[in-house]
Amino acid sequence: MIDFNVPPFLGTEMSYVTEAAAVNHKICGDGPFTAKCTRWLEDRFSAHKVLLTTSGTSALEMAAVLCDLKPGDEVILPSFTFSSTATAFQAVGAKLVFVDIRPDTMNIDENVIEQAITDRTRVIVAVHYAGVSCEMDAIMDIASRHGLLVVEDAAQGVMSSYKGKALGTIGTFGCYSFHETKNYSMGEGGAILINDPAYDDRAEIIREKGTNRHQYFRGLIDKYTWVDRGSSYLPSDLNAAYLWAQLQQAELINENRLASWKAYYEALSPLAERGAIDLPVIPDGCIQNAHMFYIKCADLAERTALISHLRENGVLAVFHYIPLHSSPAGKRFGRFDGKDVHTTTESDRLVRLPMYYGLAPEDQAVVIKAVKSFFGEA
Repeated sequence: MIDFNVPPFLGTEMSYVTEAAAVNHKICGDGPFTAKCTRWLEDRFSAHKVLLTTSGTSALEMAAVLCDLKPGDEVILPSFTFSSTATAFQAVGAKLVFVDIRPDTMNIDENVIEQAITDRTRVIVAVHYAGVSCEMDAIMDIASRHGLLVVEDAAQGVMSSYKGKALGTIGTFGCYSFHETKNYSMGEGGAILINDPAYDDRAEIIREKGTNRHQYFRGLIDKYTWVDRGSSYLPSDLNAAYLWAQLQQAELINENRLASWKAYYEALSPLAERGAIDLPVIPDGCIQNAHMFYIKCADLAERTALISHLRENGVLAVFHYIPLHSSPAGKRFGRFDGKDVHTTTESDRLVRLPMYYGLAPEDQAVVIKAVKSFFGEA
């Protein structure tokens, strides 16, 4: 069976993990490898401040706290996203306002955001699906005119950009994931990007159990204490050591994934040209990271049949999110604004094909052959 995902592994990871434990004698949070990863991310993406976290979810949770939301405040977000995008804001008492997506990129439809704004709206969440940017110029303009904060859920967007700016560096806050399913992995982990210096100190406090411990270690205060809400969002330096090996080879991983993405696109274009499937769209100004490759079938029934056909041919393919507004928790904690024109129908059509660093060309050929055979093409 050809796996849907294989976590990235370069072969140098364990030497760094051993160094963290046996040489540095530092395996808790904020050790030498955390510092290396942080500096790399800040330098590579021209980010003001990056803090590694225990997950992409915890990065979103930190962002939600930093937004200083009160119960009843509203957050606008796409319904087509992972639950973490919603739970982070629900946890601080915010009301979730789901809106429709664009059918071309599966991202939030910037044209329906403004009509969803009320006097309780405080935040817009831009989820960069598949590492392809939302229309950030329009979103930032709306936010500016209405005095709103913007949180970029760039969990899938490391190494992607919008008009020359790295995803995660455009809004007030950006959130990355380094889960094993992502392009760069530390097993479980993430990062929050602070793009407004006014939030620097509080971000450090929230991340360090609500204490001003960072200020103490920098010599700014003579002792540290509990000063704010927070939790333990520091990943182990063992995880950071694992990630460091991959960041050092980030371009290699990126180029390999992009080559696989291009191979899929070129091989399956004839099916798209005759209307059998739809392929991903990369808008002008967007540079993507080949986080995933998906195709769209005619409808749910055809998608179900295709996934079954692929499995019978030794290929594990999957569908993706169930729209949050139709989930039990979505109905409980939020509402859908406007009409669900695309969210449900497009999510019902989408199939994700195997995509990972090191996907063997011969395995990819099996996937392509199986897809083509389903649609009657030799």
